[in-house]
Amino acid sequence: MPPARTEPPRALLLLPPAPSPPTYAALKAAYNAPLISVLQTLARSPQRSRGRAILDIAVPCPHLYGQLDAPRAPSYAQTQSLVAGLYKLICVIAAKNAIDTEDAEGVDARLLLLAHPRHGKPAQPVADTTPEQDMQGPVVSIYTLARSPRSWDTLYSVQSEQGEALLSNFLAAAGTPPPNVQRVRGGIVTVENEPPAPSESVLDAANHFSVAVGGTFDHMHIGHKLLLTMFAFVLATHRSHDPKVLTVGITGDELLKKKKYAEFLESWQDRQQAVHDFLGSIVYFGQPGDSRIKMQEINEPGPNGHAVHVTYPSGLLIKYVEIWDPFGPTITDESISALVLSLETKSGGEAVNKRRLEQGWGALDVFDVSVLDAGEEESVDETFQSKLSSTEIRRMRSERGQGDR
Repeated sequence: MPPARTEPPRALLLLPPAPSPPTYAALKAAYNAPLISVLQTLARSPQRSRGRAILDIAVPCPHLYGQLDAPRAPSYAQTQSLVAGLYKLICVIAAKNAIDTEDAEGVDARLLLLAHPRHGKPAQPVADTTPEQDMQGPVVSIYTLARSPRSWDTLYSVQSEQGEALLSNFLAAAGTPPPNVQRVRGGIVTVENEPPAPSESVLDAANHFSVAVGGTFDHMHIGHKLLLTMFAFVLATHRSHDPKVLTVGITGDELLKKKKYAEFLESWQDRQQAVHDFLGSIVYFGQPGDSRIKMQEINEPGPNGHAVHVTYPSGLLIKYVEIWDPFGPTITDESISALVLSLETKSGGEAVNKRRLEQGWGALDVFDVSVLDAGEEESVDETFQSKLSSTEIRRMRSERGQGDR
């Protein structure tokens, strides 16, 4: 009798290069068919055994190819449109096909950004980086992805000329016999225009070496994944030798007691672990159990004194900070230079910058993230929104009577 499986089933879907511009309609035309096929297959997989399945979705981004050294601001809008549109499409597909993608019990879809040309083979990695730096995401080369020690049960490739070319590049970069490869039907990738090459003024844009984001992060869902992906994207390139810090403010338990269905709220520790599980998977492509990854719990007096620090071999430091007010570390850590937030909390960024200026500090660069909605779709709005709301997830758990704190 085979031993019981301890790790969730994991698959990799290689999508063809993204349409340009990456409008929702263009993304749907290109990716709807392969995403439906793979999400349904994983949702019905007997290997899941009522637990989750992890789906890594690699998205080649021609606009990021050759730009790993460049500041993120010039490419932020196009990347945010792509990531938001794709996560929205996943959510719509899940709503229409009754696929569980929220919380930790369904198909856990995660977008991985590849700096990859639209046509031809990518150049070999340059020699001025360390292996540890090459393993830092969320934007990586196909060489980093293919040589990652992650173990995928199945590799899905799209049946198209570009899909076959990407699969060939991936297998050549891996340098090992192919895993279980399955091909799925593709769509139509439209290219109306490609972004111009960066100008000298674009390359002079600011690099950010310390970036912050904040939230409750209760019952991890697709909206959280979008926010965290763009948060990680803003951080300066992995090729820089400057210290790099991602600060995640997570609301403390005491501030949440008046939330709806509060008895089904996850604890701070559970929320921190869920954020780290996702964020770690998109910023580090090395060995998950690498002994060089250091985790330390901090307990100091004063505001923002409780935190969990995780340091990676590349030098990246992630600070998960328990926050007790709307500002968190943004007004106690002067080194933070950028803040990522959703459009619905944009006023919070203005309040933060007002406080920083009152303290004689520089204002933060604020990067907005879209609020997902199903305006272009029919008959999915209520179900769609339930997959993007921690309150709705808690309500459904309350109705089922099987929530875990």
